[in-house]
Amino acid sequence: MNVNAGPAAATDPPFTAAEMEHTELMPNYRVDLRSHASPEYQKFISLNPVHDWSLLSWKDVGKPYEVKSVAQDRKAWEREHGTSMDAHTAWTHFNQSFHQWFIKDVPAEIAKEKAEFFKNLKAFNFHQIREGIGDVVRIHLWNYVHRIQDGVWDPRGKRALFEGLDVQKPRILFLGAAEGYEAMQLAAMYPGAEVVMVDYDEYCRTTRFVEFPDAYPFLGANPRTGSPQVYYKHDFNIEYVVDDIRRLPFGREFDIVLSVGLLEHFPDEIKPEVVDWHRRFLKPGGYAIMTTPRNQLRSRLFYQIMADVMNHTYRELMTVQQMGLYIYENGMDICRHGYIKVHNGVVARIR
Repeated sequence: MNVNAGPAAATDPPFTAAEMEHTELMPNYRVDLRSHASPEYQKFISLNPVHDWSLLSWKDVGKPYEVKSVAQDRKAWEREHGTSMDAHTAWTHFNQSFHQWFIKDVPAEIAKEKAEFFKNLKAFNFHQIREGIGDVVRIHLWNYVHRIQDGVWDPRGKRALFEGLDVQKPRILFLGAAEGYEAMQLAAMYPGAEVVMVDYDEYCRTTRFVEFPDAYPFLGANPRTGSPQVYYKHDFNIEYVVDDIRRLPFGREFDIVLSVGLLEHFPDEIKPEVVDWHRRFLKPGGYAIMTTPRNQLRSRLFYQIMADVMNHTYRELMTVQQMGLYIYENGMDICRHGYIKVHNGVVARIR
């Protein structure tokens, strides 16, 4: 299904390249047109810490950290059905729950949760007070991670990871695309791209992608001059396919195959197949790009506090060395790797 939003609206776009270096907090996200090369940002980026992947072993890096806390609605579903939640249902629950946080008016939500908490405090409603504390903590954490720090989308970190690819007007395949953020960032950086997004949850196409803000600016390049240019969702040539990755009809026809937060959802015996999903669609010389959440104390706390939102499926947190070793041992040479705010990233080619 082609979901290209068509020509730009008649109204002027909210941001242009004239606002380069501008940042601004919107009710539910941060606009960030600042350069990732600015010195103050470098503390968030570490690229290429491993010099020779052939010398690295699992004894050196250890195994990923498994997130074991589980969302309450998954537990309730499993009690009701008397069986473990299947993968498709788990992803549906996750996508619907996660998306509700992206569309929140966060300042208004903070005010509402505070008011509700103090109302219950005055009424000595101890059960609601206990629940309210959790609600207040979660909205403040989401505000900090997604709006203040911009750690989920992290445009400057993603641009640092994605820059310098040897492609012109690339065909981009995004596996497990959700709202499609990273493919749109790539399309802004490499103008003229043709993007195919794939997810096997229809909700991602009809809701997560459709409700991604039309006014969100992606900083990229002007194809004629190479100078900065701002793009919006409607500027991109996007097809959205709802299907199981294993059934996709494509051959080796893409310049870039991308996944974000996919590899860590599978145990070790399945990870070689996940890496192969990227390899099977790449043109000779094409790039596989993968990210996973970082194994750091802040990430562990985030997934613990946000368990009801995030933890419907098997999930691991990794170091970039662990992530890269899975990819290297399964037939890929690593061109660039590193970590940004809350993600590891690897750019690889078929060996």
